[in-house]
Amino acid sequence: QVQLVESGGGLVQAGGSLRLSCAASGSFFRINTMGWYRQAPGKQRELVATITSGGNTNYADSVEGRFTISRDNVKNTVYLQMNSLKPDDTAVYYCNADSVSWLGRGQPSWGQGTQVTVSS
Repeated sequence: QVQLVESGGGLVQAGGSLRLSCAASGSFFRINTMGWYRQAPGKQRELVATITSGGNTNYADSVEGRFTISRDNVKNTVYLQMNSLKPDDTAVYYCNADSVSWLGRGQPSWGQGTQVTVSS
């Protein structure tokens, strides 16, 4: 079982920056892809960015060039640096980890979510 704990959300003015962190703990053999998703009120959860254990990244078109995802494989932590924030970025941001158990089974996990609010 993998536990994900997010931090770093908050209230920021448009044009500002925030940095989210998500630390994974628990019992697992390895963590493959980690990522960030978000869900705005009345909308479906959507992908923001993902990063593989090798460092390959993928971004939603809406955040490309403004957000940067990174990870520390030693600390089992993934980060999301968000710059030039817009009101449309307001959402609950969720961390996701695709891990493998000691028995070789896939273990998709989600964090509890952290609120990001961007004021205009």
